[in-house]
Amino acid sequence: MGLVNLLLLVVGAVLTASGIARARGPWGRYQALREQDANVARYEAWRGGLRDAGPTGASVAMAVLRRQARDGALVAAAGVGLALAGLLIR
Repeated sequence: MGLVNLLLLVVGAVLTASGIARARGPWGRYQALREQDANVARYEAWRGGLRDAGPTGASVAMAVLRRQARDGALVAAAGVGLALAGLLIR
């Protein structure tokens, strides 16, 4: 295993760990907001009220959190790709 392979493996591992750490927080908050939004929708349906069709603060926050989680996942995927390249390049 050459120096380039080892460097690609190390950089890939660091990027993968970094991407997972970046995606974990926003994804957890997104799931909590989604559950809370579903609970509010069930309550309003039970109550007989209609929800506004416009965007809510929670829906905007969910979109931002989804984007942050996606960006972290892309960083992790790039890290996996670099690590695989480090294993495959001879």
